[in-house]
Amino acid sequence: MNESSVHRTIDGIWRIESAKIIAALARMVRDVGLAEDLAQDALIIALERWPETGIPGNPGAWLMTTAKRRAIDRLRRNKALDRKYEELGREVERQHEPDWDERLDDPVGDDLLRLIFTTCHPVLSPEARVALTLRLLGGLTTEEIASAFLVQEPTVAQRIVRAKRTLAAARVPFELPPKAELPARLSSVLEVIYLMFNEGYSASSGDSWIRPMLCMEALRLGRILAEIAQEQPEVHGLVALMEIQSSRFKARVGKGGEPILLMDQNRALWDHLLIRRGLAAIERAERLGKAFGSYLIQASIAACHARARTAAETDWVKIAALYDALSQVAPSPVVELNRAVALSMAFGPEVGLEVLDALLHEPSLSNYHLLPSVRGDLLQKLGRKQEACLAFNQAAALARNEKDRELLARRASECAAE
Repeated sequence: MNESSVHRTIDGIWRIESAKIIAALARMVRDVGLAEDLAQDALIIALERWPETGIPGNPGAWLMTTAKRRAIDRLRRNKALDRKYEELGREVERQHEPDWDERLDDPVGDDLLRLIFTTCHPVLSPEARVALTLRLLGGLTTEEIASAFLVQEPTVAQRIVRAKRTLAAARVPFELPPKAELPARLSSVLEVIYLMFNEGYSASSGDSWIRPMLCMEALRLGRILAEIAQEQPEVHGLVALMEIQSSRFKARVGKGGEPILLMDQNRALWDHLLIRRGLAAIERAERLGKAFGSYLIQASIAACHARARTAAETDWVKIAALYDALSQVAPSPVVELNRAVALSMAFGPEVGLEVLDALLHEPSLSNYHLLPSVRGDLLQKLGRKQEACLAFNQAAALARNEKDRELLARRASECAAE
């Protein structure tokens, strides 16, 4: 394996292991900024050594051990932390290392969940909470986070740096909040998990359209939250949404890694166990008898698709009504874009295009490839082939994901050939 291949492999390993390493280190050193620095130190050492020595049999354990040794070196240089150094040193020197996977599966002692609530502490702004948690737990780059937020990359970078400093200065404890504080802290935590899932479900950049491991981690964290906050309908709503969306993984990508859109998917490949889990989560939320929030409404939309045996049987009128409700509960340009799609399917492409054209001058969507992509689809259905071709080409130019670009370029070519 050449050095370039090793580096690509290390990047893949890092995306899987980094959150666990940072979370475990944060519990030890009680400083999320320092924990990330230590984890990054271990990554740099791996990048230097593994091309020569080869990738170890258990790369995650190697990175963890290396990061903890870096922690000891750091603490050794700080005389004021002698006691902490001895404590951490004893843990590393033990003959039997703790089973990290077992601890991560423990709903009470889950380091990843503790890290989410730490990075989502109220001392930070909502934007900083989400950006920092996606960086530390999702392993997302600042570019990917910026794409998820539809903001500039330097803005996200500044938020992350300031958030780390604020947490350190405020000495925020690395722990789950008391039950009395849980509802107030849930909103930003749910947003983090939601964006983490979305980045895995439809990757904003790179050459893979989906990152199932990122989705599965978001879903696992959501399930843990649902056990802790059983009286919160939005938690069950988000879990339901992720369960149902995850059910489509096998049908979403072709043999060559190309995207397969919802209406073209082979529904026999959908995971019906996950669908049943999602529908059961919706029922749990409904039994609480509280008003529907944005996640529960989105889960209800996903359920409409899941219940349709074929694409033709989809209840688009109900979906359009649910998007109307969503636009009232959580108005945003992206929700309006999705509402335009639902209206076009329920009442005709000209109705959807009217809503869509009102978004053409929306600043936050100026670099959002799905706006011209959806517009191209509606124009194509209306027989306006030349305009559709231009829209698809514009969307392809804006797309950061290679598979998205290929799909949009192909649709542009198809329009031009008709």
